[in-house]
Amino acid sequence: MRQRPNYLAGLGSLIWLALVGLPLYVLLIATLRTTSNYSSQGPLSFPSQLTLSNYFDAFSNGFGQDFLNTLIVTVSVVGIVLVVVPPLAYAIVRAQGRTITVVFRFFLLGLAIPAQAVIVPMFYVISQAGLYDHLIGVILPTAAFSLPVCTLVLTGAMRDITPDLYEAMAMDGASPRRVFRQLVLPLSKGGLSSIVVFSALQAWNGFLFPLILTQSDSTKVITLGLYNFQTEHGVDVPGLLSAVVLSMLPIFVVYLFARRALVQGLMGVGGK
Repeated sequence: MRQRPNYLAGLGSLIWLALVGLPLYVLLIATLRTTSNYSSQGPLSFPSQLTLSNYFDAFSNGFGQDFLNTLIVTVSVVGIVLVVVPPLAYAIVRAQGRTITVVFRFFLLGLAIPAQAVIVPMFYVISQAGLYDHLIGVILPTAAFSLPVCTLVLTGAMRDITPDLYEAMAMDGASPRRVFRQLVLPLSKGGLSSIVVFSALQAWNGFLFPLILTQSDSTKVITLGLYNFQTEHGVDVPGLLSAVVLSMLPIFVVYLFARRALVQGLMGVGGK
């Protein structure tokens, strides 16, 4: 029996497409027009002449250095998370003892502390350590505030590994290090992908720590570099949106390839 078309679902899909497509159209078409054309014809009109000059101008305004600094911060934060969180989560799941429980609760306490509440003592500590206006002064606190959530996510992923697998490895004479390397890590790929994407997003989109803990142009990141497109006479909207598009492409690619693992990991089933 032939099913009747669902016109209501089709209408809903068209409405959803319009809601998603219109902002994307305004964003992308604005990057391909001049400032004068954007001001005179409005954001919704299609320009009579397209140009890529906004993308080239973005790099001439120092966007390339900002992009490199942001990349350094992001890669460093992800590296710290991958070094610290997997063995910590493994110890929380497998070890039996009061010390591990206290450590886990200490990390969970970090979920309740917003960065805004500790930015003043953080500024003092970073300054006294001689790390002010250095990228390492942004990397360390960003990684620290990513650890609680990443630990919680990866712990949930590792707890999905059945005890039978641990017992089978133990009967084969495997050491804890070998179990961690050959069993736990391969079966926790979903959780690992989740913490990589989460920590990368935290670092790439970070604004508060770079704003407070850096000052010079040589340590400026993308979120601060966008201020270059605002002058006392107004805002260069096409140039600003071009920089926004360039800044979101890398993290969009990362999310595109790891979105399923990210959702599964946040749901606590990343280990399966």
